[in-house]
Amino acid sequence: MAVRISSRSGLPSLLLYLGIGIALGQDGFFDVKFDNAELTQVIGYAALVVILAEGGLGTKWKEVKPALPAAVILSLVGVGISVGVTAAGAHYLVGLEWRQALIIGAVVSSTDAAAVFSVLRKVPLPARVTGVLEAESGFNDAPVVILVVAFSTIGEVDSWYVLIGEIALELAIGAAVGIAVGWLGAYGLRHVALPASGLYPIAVMAIAVSAYAAGAMLHGSGFLAVYLASMILGNAKLPHWPATRGFADGLGWLAQIGMFVLLGLLVTPHDLLDDFWPAVVVGLVLTVVARPLEVFISLLPFRLPWQEKALMSWAGLRGAVPIVLATIPMVSGIDGSTRVFNIVFVLVIVYTLIQGPTLPWLAKALNIKDDPSDAADLGIESAPLERLRGHLLSVAIPAESKMHGVEVGELRMPAGAAVTLVVRDDKSFVPAPSTVLRRGDELLVVATDPVRDAAEARLRAVAEGGKLAGWLGTPGGQPGGMESPVPQVAGALKAVKKLGGRTDEGKKRNAKAHH
Repeated sequence: MAVRISSRSGLPSLLLYLGIGIALGQDGFFDVKFDNAELTQVIGYAALVVILAEGGLGTKWKEVKPALPAAVILSLVGVGISVGVTAAGAHYLVGLEWRQALIIGAVVSSTDAAAVFSVLRKVPLPARVTGVLEAESGFNDAPVVILVVAFSTIGEVDSWYVLIGEIALELAIGAAVGIAVGWLGAYGLRHVALPASGLYPIAVMAIAVSAYAAGAMLHGSGFLAVYLASMILGNAKLPHWPATRGFADGLGWLAQIGMFVLLGLLVTPHDLLDDFWPAVVVGLVLTVVARPLEVFISLLPFRLPWQEKALMSWAGLRGAVPIVLATIPMVSGIDGSTRVFNIVFVLVIVYTLIQGPTLPWLAKALNIKDDPSDAADLGIESAPLERLRGHLLSVAIPAESKMHGVEVGELRMPAGAAVTLVVRDDKSFVPAPSTVLRRGDELLVVATDPVRDAAEARLRAVAEGGKLAGWLGTPGGQPGGMESPVPQVAGALKAVKKLGGRTDEGKKRNAKAHH
């Protein structure tokens, strides 16, 4: 019920699950007493790993690639601006000590991956905007965690240049580990046939968690490692991808539910009233001053319209990450840490209620719309037939694809690949070379292992350039080309094992006939 309400309302699901936790906890209906901040922090970190893995698996490389420089600048320079401005507001306007103010400034400077992923994927925005925001939410956890830990350490805080060096080193280690683990994991899953299709989703998530563990053990950013590794896995041509994606999505929901309910249990509602207005003031400084300055200053080198910068300023959503990070000073025993937690908790709830539902309205007011070309992306799903040394490609033709009106023969598939079945209006038939493809069709393409990449490249070229793709210079336009753009997964492949089984049975029948 909570999932359905959050999906329809446009609110991040954290609000509903936090409400459930508050209702179960102290001052709630069941009066469950829970005050273990250390356990909450451990479980919160574990849940964040799963959420980042799910977000990385669903991130499109072609959207994030051009956004990487902007996201990195936002995650480094932008975080520094946000921490300084927010901490100054908390100190001078609310009266917090500088250590408490710096902790709050660092905690709330991290945009939440779960909130960003859940809201932005329901709002039709240009790919460059969603790419920057999603990549930023995956990258800025690392510097923020380092700052929060440094400010929460009893004693003197390290010099600013030491902190910058630690941030740079941990990001570099995390990035290297994430890329290495992701690449090795994708290579292994594509070349090692597991005994059951149900093992692939488990293997993908295990690889993602291993990236976090390896990054943390090497004193790097485990959060960045798991996000990059998952993004590489999500854009690789892995077998049984629909099952993997669905499994990761389900785990992500479970992680969010468990983490948010636990955070709701940890809070004491009657203590929040005293810190309500300080939280509103700090949140106002963060949302109206710090975040816009962070975005506009950090993105000065990039030629982005002011409307998109304004939208990105408003779309810096906070969620579970700041609340989990607010438990670090509680575990460290910093004076006033309970008040810091309460302020962060109220700030997240109030401004998520304001920002989440108003984001689509602001995008419309600023006349920011989705790029129509994104709807024309061809959905291709692949599944290997190990015994037959071939692949089945399930191709979904979207409404705006230039493959509409192209004859099967005009696809000019490479030798070793053929369109074997067309599904149209819930009816399937074997196409002839003169069969005209239409929008909404689903094609079943069989390709031998050596030409699998070339077949997919040719299909994508026709989808982008139509029947003249080869003469228009479209990548993959020539039938024998081996260009292989990053695949985007859509739809599901059905009856793969059944088809493979029939082929094997046919081989056995032919063998018996010869005898």
